[in-house]
Amino acid sequence: MGVESDSVLRLPLRHLAVGTVSLPFGAFILCIYLSVRYDFDLATATHCGVPNYLPSISSAIGEFIPQRYIWRAAIALHSAPRFLLAAMYFNFNKRVMPNYRFYQNAVKVNTVLNVVENLALLGLSFVSSKENYDLHKVFFVVFMVCSECYMLLTFLLLRDQKFRLTSHLERQAFNIKGWRKGVANLMKRPCCGCAVSCNTAPDPRKWRNLMKANIVSFFVALYFFYRHNTYCEPGMYSVFAFLEYLVVLTNMAFHMAAYYDFHGHSLVVGTDISSPPTTTDPVRAGGLS
Repeated sequence: MGVESDSVLRLPLRHLAVGTVSLPFGAFILCIYLSVRYDFDLATATHCGVPNYLPSISSAIGEFIPQRYIWRAAIALHSAPRFLLAAMYFNFNKRVMPNYRFYQNAVKVNTVLNVVENLALLGLSFVSSKENYDLHKVFFVVFMVCSECYMLLTFLLLRDQKFRLTSHLERQAFNIKGWRKGVANLMKRPCCGCAVSCNTAPDPRKWRNLMKANIVSFFVALYFFYRHNTYCEPGMYSVFAFLEYLVVLTNMAFHMAAYYDFHGHSLVVGTDISSPPTTTDPVRAGGLS
């Protein structure tokens, strides 16, 4: 049940999820475009001196002005909602998982991975490879390790608890293979008021598909990066850059799943007039309905 309140602000979390992903997505596209349009020679140059056609992400977001400022502003603005959603996933997963120490500890580890991923993204965004290559590399490695582990652990936890998820019809609607159909079905579904209270669980299949695409793109990108550095072949760095784009875009799509998972939630700023919040009700205490 939602919290009755004298609302000053009510923001549906599905809108917040769209905005949270749109910020880095829009900045990413803009930075790539500006680098290709105005800084092509410098953005695609490598130590090999062979022809390349796409800039790496580190070059596009960190080496040129105004791209550097655009990317940093977008990442800074999107980070606060990311921390909020990490807290919501923590509360939801605690209720979905069995009350055994293993599962509850796994939920805590998953939440830490989510938070550290966001912190590492802030770090690699605000410390460019041109300013401090070693520190930028550390942030990048931490980001990738936490990102991949978070995706994998999320899927494994939900796969083990399929019987706690929603109906087959809802899982089909959320399936990433039928994205548009899923949105249409979701909009037709009557809202029960609070997705958490009704156990509106995420569908693990959409995460599995994104997880596979992300991991495959990452390891294939490493292969082409190795080819570029070892043999200095023309175009190899461009293939690496393109696969790097896929890694980033599938990561964004993975986090966009919050649009579905918390579709019935709202962030409310106001005074609770029904009853004082209690420590045993995380939804009320957090101001979410």
